[in-house]
Order: sequence, then structure tokens, then C-alpha cells
Amino acid sequence: MTDINASQRHKLKAFVKKIGEYRGRHTELVSVYIPAGYDLNKIISHLSEEQGTATNIKSKGTRDNVIASLEKMIQHLRLYPKTPEHGLAVFAGNVAQREGQQDYKVWSLEPPTPLNQRLYRCDKEFVLDPLRKMAEDKNIYGLVVMDKREANIAFLKGKTIIPLTQSTSAVPGKSRAGGQSAQRFERLREGAAIEFYKRIAEHMKSNFLDRITELKGIIVGGPGRTKQDFVEGGYITDQIKQKIIALKDLSYTGEFGLQELLEKSEDVLASEDIMEEKRAMQAFFEKLSKQADLVAYGETQVMEALKMGAADTLLISESLEEKKIEEFEKQAEMMKTEVKIISTETREGTQLKDMGKVGAILRYKIE
Repeated sequence: MTDINASQRHKLKAFVKKIGEYRGRHTELVSVYIPAGYDLNKIISHLSEEQGTATNIKSKGTRDNVIASLEKMIQHLRLYPKTPEHGLAVFAGNVAQREGQQDYKVWSLEPPTPLNQRLYRCDKEFVLDPLRKMAEDKNIYGLVVMDKREANIAFLKGKTIIPLTQSTSAVPGKSRAGGQSAQRFERLREGAAIEFYKRIAEHMKSNFLDRITELKGIIVGGPGRTKQDFVEGGYITDQIKQKIIALKDLSYTGEFGLQELLEKSEDVLASEDIMEEKRAMQAFFEKLSKQADLVAYGETQVMEALKMGAADTLLISESLEEKKIEEFEKQAEMMKTEVKIISTETREGTQLKDMGKVGAILRYKIE
């Protein structure tokens, strides 16, 4: 399946969150998935047949809700001349908060990638798993940060570092105990290091092997030559070693090391959303420090810049209320301003959230 960009992913997640909050009292919320290329008239005929079948439902309230929801959906589908290019997901139901009241709503979504399944279901909640799966970031990398003292293994999924294991070694420090010869002490250190390397390799195998086909690559980092000794020393099983795409020199290990590895791997991850996001935010912060009059931040200041046509790039935190995101996007589209949705899962994204959730790089100074 073709992956989707950050803006498409955000909109899909927002849609799923919005209608995922509704619950029916009985199996009366209707979900329909129409595959790409499928005849829309056949779907409408099928839904008409389901209206007839629904007359057999014993509960009057459920029966009325299902029949009315199907009618609402049929009328909505008649607005489409044909099935959209990627198919269509349609949802309808009585979403009134109080029992006995009617508030029939219908939603439709043309997904960013083609739907490949046909589905009709009445349930207490809308069927959203196919859209949730579509919204997941498919790009997964393995991260390993290590030296002779400790090692951390993690996944990078989309913009999120997911820690998996942390290990510490039994390698003694460089100062030897009294009475030990230098050669004996060095042999002890080397033996302990080898055991530690074997343990790291085993952790990599247990965490990465089951997902080896999903992994786009593994990046190993750490201070000094330890990472080279480990990778080249024959400790790692071939299947996993073939997935190693880069070694990076780091100043840190542990959680700081994982963050540093991410930053040092920009060349490797250049095409990924997380690096695009980081570059946009770094450009914003660089302008803020050197040419502060060429940036704006905070809802009021940024909206003013947008309306004037002064905003070149609009940066919106995904933590901003969805209705406000739509308002900013609409204004940006009118002014041909580039829009980037910024997650809260990076340090830069957290900074934007703390600065008012909206920022802009300006085309010119606002007097």
C-alpha cells in the first residue's frame, strides 16, 4: 500500500477520532465501505434491500433508526455520479444523545489510498479499523545505541521512538584492581565485552527478527569504535545484519543517545516525515534567532500574517483544536501558503506547542 503524507494522515486520524466517539444504543450505526472501481449503483440497490430486511427488526426504536439511517445514506450516495477514485467510506446513524430523540447524520470519506474491501455492517459503533490501519505510519526503523557500558534498542515508528530494551554490561572500568597484571585485566575486560556484545545481538534478534520484513533498516550508533567492533565482530545474525544501513558516531548513549542518533541520521531518514518536520521547525527557529521579524507565532499573530498574505510556511501543531486547524488551513489555501502539520512527538514539536501551537515563516517583514 502506498504510504500517505503527514497532512493526509492527520486528517484521517481526526476523522476517525470524530466519528469514533459516537455510540448507538443497539446495533443501529451503519458503516459501508465501497472499494475503488466498484459500481455505486449496486451499493445503492443493496442498501435499499437492507431497508426491506430491517423491517423485520423486533425493536421499534432500532428498526426505525436503521431504516432512517439507510435512507439518509442512500440519498447521500445519489449525490456522487460514480465511486470516487480511491473508493468511499460512508457512515450514518442516529447520534442523538437522549433516547427517543432523532439526530440522523451521514459522513463520507474518500480515503487517501484505494480501499480494497467491501463492507456493510450495523453495529453499536462505526467500523473504523480499516481507516485506523490506513492512518498508521508504515515506516519502521530499528535503532541501537551502545558502548561497552550500556545499550538501548528501540523502534522508530513514524515520528515516535519506541524503547524496547535497555542493557548494562559487566565490563570493568579502565582502572584495574591492585595486584592484577595489565594483560590479565585487559583479558577480563575483553571477555566481558564479548559477552555483552552477544547479549545485545540476542536482544536485537528477539526484537527485530519477527518484524524483519517491515523494517526499512537498522541504524547503530555510539561513541568511539565500540559499534564497529560489535557490527563487524560476527555477533549479529545475518538476516538482521543485512538490515543495518548506517553507523553513526554519537556523544551519548541511553535516551539522549537515541535522540542524538535520530538527529545524526538525517541523511538516512531524509525522505521520512519526521525529518521534513524537523527541517521545517529548524528553519523557523533559525529565523526566530537571527531575523525575528520574519516569523510569527501564536494564533492571533499568525492569522493576521496569513490574511495579509505575508506567511510563506504555516506550521500547525497537531494538538491545536481541529476546528481551528481547518480555519488556518482554509486561510492558507486562499493565500497559497504551504502548510505543515507538526506532531508533538519531537522536541521541536513540543516547543511549537508551548509557543501557542501555531507558527509561520514570513515572506516579508510586517510593519
